[in-house]
Amino acid sequence: MTHRHSRRPARTSTAHLLAVLLLCLVVAPAHAEIAGRASVVDGDTLDVRGTRIRLYGIDAPESDQRCTQPDGTSWRCGQRSALELDALIEDRPVRCVPRSTDRYGRAVAECWLGGQSINRWMVAQGWATAYREYSQQFVADEKSARASRRNLWSGTFEAPADHRRGRTNAAARPPAQAPRPSCRIKGNFSSSGRIYHSPGQRDYDKTVIDPAAGERWFCSSAEAQAAGWRPAQR
Repeated sequence: MTHRHSRRPARTSTAHLLAVLLLCLVVAPAHAEIAGRASVVDGDTLDVRGTRIRLYGIDAPESDQRCTQPDGTSWRCGQRSALELDALIEDRPVRCVPRSTDRYGRAVAECWLGGQSINRWMVAQGWATAYREYSQQFVADEKSARASRRNLWSGTFEAPADHRRGRTNAAARPPAQAPRPSCRIKGNFSSSGRIYHSPGQRDYDKTVIDPAAGERWFCSSAEAQAAGWRPAQR
């Protein structure tokens, strides 16, 4: 009797293996969830267990950025944005769902504190803007914050992206020079308002004047005070 060996089981096994592999590709997440305790880098960036995360769809003032109150007072809105984010998290664990990776290698994610979206909270409270260039998800929250004049929207400020571009351009330019050799007093904005620095004071050399931001040079202390600027303490 001649025995014939069927190849059907082998074909079935191969088909089954392919089906399992395809199923894994379908159900496997494109980006694994990141969870753990977070530290705040700035108003739109976290570090979770060593992974740097850029909050998706929002843009907060840069750490060195200043905003202006209606009375003309300058305040460190970038620093305050980061502090408010830190106060919200309070060293509690967060859960971040990545959407993509940016050009700096950071995970771009929406992060959650329990059932609350951290991204949405920052925009709704007026500590960040909706980053329309990449998402429309938080535009309604921004409109609400703006209508209520919450925090950043209580006065005026430069869009964070514009500030970054300006900072890059400023870095490529030589420092602004005094209009005359005798006009060496530097009037700049600080967290305390309009402050002028005279030659020989502690922070004089590292103070950079940006005329485009409204900072200016003075030829005498009297001129600076008459324009509403106060002397630095040291």
